[in-house]
Amino acid sequence: MTSRTCPCGRPESYDACCGRFHTGPGAAPTAELLMRSRYSAFVTGDAGYLLRTWHPRTRPERLDLDPRMRWTGLEILGTTDGSAFHTAGTVTFRASYRGGSLHERSRFERVDGAWVYVDGDFLD
Repeated sequence: MTSRTCPCGRPESYDACCGRFHTGPGAAPTAELLMRSRYSAFVTGDAGYLLRTWHPRTRPERLDLDPRMRWTGLEILGTTDGSAFHTAGTVTFRASYRGGSLHERSRFERVDGAWVYVDGDFLD
């Protein structure tokens, strides 16, 4: 995926954008960037990254991703807090897939300084 545009919708290549969080020791510096990197992990089938960035109190023991699922786009609709100066934040987004879309407000918190996904509410 090296030269392709990142699945999260930002204009950078996957490696320069979300790929650096998937493969490197660095963590996403904001809740929105974590949300984008988690979407890209769904696109690329990286269940390990999704589990590593899930809050320990809500993380499932395992995650089985459907290899037939085709994600087609991410739209960030709004954010609340979630910057380097916060300990919690939300990201409201719409993730499109072949045949439909998922609209959610996700909650994020910092654990040991790193942003993690806590849970979310599905919206209409």
